[in-house]
Amino acid sequence: MSPDARPDTVACVILARGGSKGIPGKNLRKIGGVSLIGRAVRAARAARHVGGVYVSTDDAAIAAEARSYGALIIDRPADLAGDTASSETGWLHALPHVRRDQPALTQMVFLQCTSPFTTGAEIDACLDRMTETGAKCALSVVENHMFTWVEGADGMGHGQNHDSTKPRQRRQDLPPHYAENGAIYCVDIAAFETVKQRFCGPAALSVVDHPGVEIDSPADLALCAQIAHMRAGHEIPTERLAKVQALVMDFDGVHTDNLVHTDQDGRESVTTSRGDGMGIALLRSKRDIAMMIMSKERNPVVEARAHKLGLEVYQAVDDKVAAIETWLAAQRLSWDALLYVGNDVNDLAPIMRAGLSACPSDAYPDILAVCDWILPHPGGRGALRALCDRLISLPDAI
Repeated sequence: MSPDARPDTVACVILARGGSKGIPGKNLRKIGGVSLIGRAVRAARAARHVGGVYVSTDDAAIAAEARSYGALIIDRPADLAGDTASSETGWLHALPHVRRDQPALTQMVFLQCTSPFTTGAEIDACLDRMTETGAKCALSVVENHMFTWVEGADGMGHGQNHDSTKPRQRRQDLPPHYAENGAIYCVDIAAFETVKQRFCGPAALSVVDHPGVEIDSPADLALCAQIAHMRAGHEIPTERLAKVQALVMDFDGVHTDNLVHTDQDGRESVTTSRGDGMGIALLRSKRDIAMMIMSKERNPVVEARAHKLGLEVYQAVDDKVAAIETWLAAQRLSWDALLYVGNDVNDLAPIMRAGLSACPSDAYPDILAVCDWILPHPGGRGALRALCDRLISLPDAI
């Protein structure tokens, strides 16, 4: 997921305090299976231009969560983590900590956990915009096509971006206007230290295609959860999905809900999803993709499920990378063509080798931290159906 080489001139700082009156424990609340702090760290680590990713927090649970996604932790003093403390004070406090690791630092990115749909590509675009324009700061904005008004001294409404005394314009004919969406801020370090404000000089605008929601209430959280469900898989570029020619799936926790039912005689049974099965059948009929189930365990239920789905199965596999290497060679395919789906630490090696990786929304945190594609459902409860539906939806001519 993350680039191997990290630049030493750019770092990202994410402020995530523990106290939140609107939504208790807000930064640990989950959208699409990933906590808000986890989503912010994932986005920063996916940005090619960003070196170190730091989370400044006063909360031990947030620190542990952020660390599990690969962030470095800065302990934020209580007096800088209250309701009245500005973000700038938190960023300025973080700066010397970051400089110790990156003495060549020239730019910083500030991300907000309340904007859960930020991507690494958008962070890179914001930094690029600042560099291209020679600006001292940059921010993410969304296009605003609304007619805006202000109330004048006379108590009456007056058109702000339009002349209300003239015939109504079409919205698309309004001059371009942009609204700050609160997701990404980039600054030149020298200017930021001098002015001590995020808007520390001429500002460049970087347009993003985001839902216009910042999470400040339970209703916002619920809305973003629905949006994440609808957008699932669409954050992966179509061109990258189109390269998939092989699909290898772990069994426990992917085809199943990772639970096993054991009777008094020691016989085991698991729960699988008919919807997942239908998705695999539809994918086979629509796309020419080689598919296989791979399991660390040897269990008749795995073979029975694979037979029902018409899939190859490899069982009792300790070295998944070696087994997949053999299978791919038989298919005359490379790792770049592979989409691997796993959920736990024994899947980490193939996840890191595969051209594309995915995991259910309830995967182990170490897997959630590195997978390219977090599916919108838990294992055995629709995760594979969502994956198959997305692959089926690709245009035929790519």
